[in-house]
Amino acid sequence: MDQQPDSPKAATSAAASLAAANRERRDIVTGEVMDEARLLRFVVGPGDVVVPDLARKLPGRGLWVAADRASVEAAAKKNLFARSAKAKVAAPKDLADQVEMLLKRRILASLGLAKKAGDLISGFDKVSQAITSGKAAWLIEASDGAADGRRKLWAQTRKQSRPPAVFGVFSSDELGLALGLENVIHTAFLAGRAADRWAQDANRLSGFCPLLPESWREEP
Repeated sequence: MDQQPDSPKAATSAAASLAAANRERRDIVTGEVMDEARLLRFVVGPGDVVVPDLARKLPGRGLWVAADRASVEAAAKKNLFARSAKAKVAAPKDLADQVEMLLKRRILASLGLAKKAGDLISGFDKVSQAITSGKAAWLIEASDGAADGRRKLWAQTRKQSRPPAVFGVFSSDELGLALGLENVIHTAFLAGRAADRWAQDANRLSGFCPLLPESWREEP
């Protein structure tokens, strides 16, 4: 028998379809429709200037651009924000740099919240245990930390069936300030919803700067 359009099952299905559609947006640079997780939202702010909306909460029509430096620079240079907004708006020349800076601030702030919630642990032994037990979603290493400890933990990640991703953007001082700790070198973000949300910002940041220092690529 055909499913009635006003049945609970049909309503649930329709709501799910609508929610899925709302998670996809069109990149104003390429015209490609993609998941929001791969995009950055911008809005027209005061003075008709384009501003990033990383939290996706600012009022106004969203202008969506793929989360990488080349796309944001192209949108600004080719006046695509104005074309999409159908209005005379200005995009700062350093808009891509602004996005990178704001993403870093957002990522550091999320680390602080994760620590308070118990989703983040620090210290070589604790991090090592989280990796070997399969509980670590991310291994977060200070960019200026000694190579010896990092290599040992990195080697442990390679032995896991689902190895945690490695992140090395911030210095020990930057991590310490975010976490309220001293001498932060080794940190693990435990798997869970918080880590999944954090990963979205980390992946978006990868479009603007490497997540690992270039010197680390030479390490075995």
